[in-house]
Amino acid sequence: MKSDSPTNNLNPPQDGRVWTRAVLFFALLAAGLAADLLTKHYTFQHFFDPELERNQFAQIRHYWVPGILGIQTSTNGGALFGMGQGGSVWFAALSLIFFGGIRTWLFAWGGTRDRWLTGALGLISGGILGNFYDRVGWGFTPGHPEAIRYHVRDWILFRLEGVPNFDPWPNFNLADCWLVIGAGLLLIHALWLSNPSVSASSSE
Repeated sequence: MKSDSPTNNLNPPQDGRVWTRAVLFFALLAAGLAADLLTKHYTFQHFFDPELERNQFAQIRHYWVPGILGIQTSTNGGALFGMGQGGSVWFAALSLIFFGGIRTWLFAWGGTRDRWLTGALGLISGGILGNFYDRVGWGFTPGHPEAIRYHVRDWILFRLEGVPNFDPWPNFNLADCWLVIGAGLLLIHALWLSNPSVSASSSE
């Protein structure tokens, strides 16, 4: 008879389940990372003007939904929403620490037992590695200003005219989206899915 006790839920899943959860984790990581890097590459190749950056002018806006949503390339030397400007090296180091912690949580401490948790951490990992790629200086091609070589590339423009803090919202990228979505899933997991009976059912 299957036990739903908390002790049982902390045990790592059987080998077959570890394999399927590993596939889920790395599939979400790879898909999120690829989508982030490809969209950054495309938008900065077609919508980024190095001369505007050198002269500290804002890049030109290209709207999909007039006045609300579109493309405007920019760079960020800090973290989410521009916090911690100039700390790219530290944020890159923290990215590696967080990614190592996630892998330990999942594959050494039995986190893969929970499918919801595995998926959330897969999305977060894709976001971490997407921005890490930029912070270590691989995200920019020759000819781009040296001052932004280790900045994260942002390109999604969102604004609500006349609404405080949303006019405009700080530009962001898909890696930021994966981080926010993953964090939201973790919050839902912590508030509603972390009790033993629900965790047991979600691990099937």
